[in-house]
Amino acid sequence: MSFGGIAQTVSDADLLAACARSDGSAFTELVNRHRQHLWAVALRTTGDPDDAADALQDALLSIFRTAGHFRSDCTVVSWMHTIVVNSCLDRRRRNKSHSVCPLPEWDGALADHVQDFTDNVDLALSIGRALDVLPAHQRAVVVAVDVEGRSVQETARLLGIPAGTVKSRCSRARLKLALVLGHLREDD
Repeated sequence: MSFGGIAQTVSDADLLAACARSDGSAFTELVNRHRQHLWAVALRTTGDPDDAADALQDALLSIFRTAGHFRSDCTVVSWMHTIVVNSCLDRRRRNKSHSVCPLPEWDGALADHVQDFTDNVDLALSIGRALDVLPAHQRAVVVAVDVEGRSVQETARLLGIPAGTVKSRCSRARLKLALVLGHLREDD
């Protein structure tokens, strides 16, 4: 099936169904419709253009492979959004656990200016692991609201759920995160 001239009248759900039947042109059209949004999500989530490109590529492959598993309980774009966010978080976790900092040439004069970034790395790893504890639907709203800085209304539109659901999922997710990250609290 070719979507050339009629692509604008075909719904995202119909394009995804065609993708599930291995229709490459349907997948191309679906990606072209949402490319800018998905790229922006990947870039905001990873904070690095190279990591964002790699994570987005992984996410698009996952979207194509799992198109037949779409359950229609949300919009296609929110489903794709969630896959991109999860791909980015996976890449960030992999990069954090594999990142290496070269040791500087030792110079006694530099010893006063050496910074210890261990706490920052530990915090990032702790937050990444804490996000793993959350169910995907809670992780998606927390990343959209707390990481990406989206409003509740914008997140609701993006994920195709009511604003009240966004608020309750954020509340539950933040409670779980507070419990998991309680060890980071400074005692007074």
